Amino acid sequence: MDITGLLITLAIGALAGWLAGTLMKGMGFGLLGNIVVGIVGAVVGGVVFSLLGISMGGLLGSIITATAGAVILLFVVGLIKKL
Repeated sequence: MDITGLLITLAIGALAGWLAGTLMKGMGFGLLGNIVVGIVGAVVGGVVFSLLGISMGGLLGSIITATAGAVILLFVVGLIKKL
């Protein structure tokens, strides 16, 4: 991965983490937290979408996939915290 790809990945992760934090908690997690949640969410979203047979391409597809995965991640973490 070149530097441009890395910067795009970090930007998508930050945006997806912020969106998921806003949807699930009402606030973000700071820049680093948003990036981590977004990148892990992208992996989760990719796995879930592939199991469901959903495929999205392009920048918007990446943002949607990462955000959906981050929302799922935050939901599961919230359930675990309640235990």
